[in-house]
Amino acid sequence: MTLDSILASLFPDGHDVRIDKGVILGSAMLRSGTTALVIGVADRTAIGVDEAIRLSGYVLQSLDRESGPILVLVDSDSQRMSKRDELLGLNEFLSHLAKVLICADMNGRPTVGLLYGHSAAGALLATGLATRVLVGLPGADPAVMDLPSMAKVTKLSIETLQEKAKSTPVFAPGLSNLARMGAVHLIWNGAAARRSVGGAAGGHAGGARSPGCARQGTWWPAEGRRYCGARS
Repeated sequence: MTLDSILASLFPDGHDVRIDKGVILGSAMLRSGTTALVIGVADRTAIGVDEAIRLSGYVLQSLDRESGPILVLVDSDSQRMSKRDELLGLNEFLSHLAKVLICADMNGRPTVGLLYGHSAAGALLATGLATRVLVGLPGADPAVMDLPSMAKVTKLSIETLQEKAKSTPVFAPGLSNLARMGAVHLIWNGAAARRSVGGAAGGHAGGARSPGCARQGTWWPAEGRRYCGARS
């Protein structure tokens, strides 16, 4: 499924979402009459300092003038591992993006992630995994760490890791493993995904009840609240 068809399915009343150098920016009208902010990463773009600051800045600019939910669309590579990005402090930029999404959610802007392609490592952590509800499209290919990298760290063979991944979802790549871990709240069927995005306008995206839900959305724990000083 292409990004255009996803947007058309989610927002039949129209949207102004655009892609600029792999960064998704825009807004869309929900059937409830609420406007949703739409951000994300497209075309398997790696997230570096430039992409991270654009996304976080776009969200921050919307906090005072808008009140609707925030949809985060994700089809990225991992974080950009260039010398420039590392020297500029990419880890802080990714952390800032995650904190901005958590802060927005804690202050009345429910966040919903939609993983429709690939994503890995810091790029996944700062986008989809920083939202209150993460929906996975069948065929999506997430990985906290790919198996070759895990093999280098653990000193185990890829064959051994592949066998372990069949029964142990912890750090194992793949949409089903993230769902088993509770990171992916539900795997896409059109109606369920629309309810998740549309239901966010009512103030609790995780309140959607639908078959196939791996874990219902919960409010951010105390650690998340401290990011933006939100009260319990």
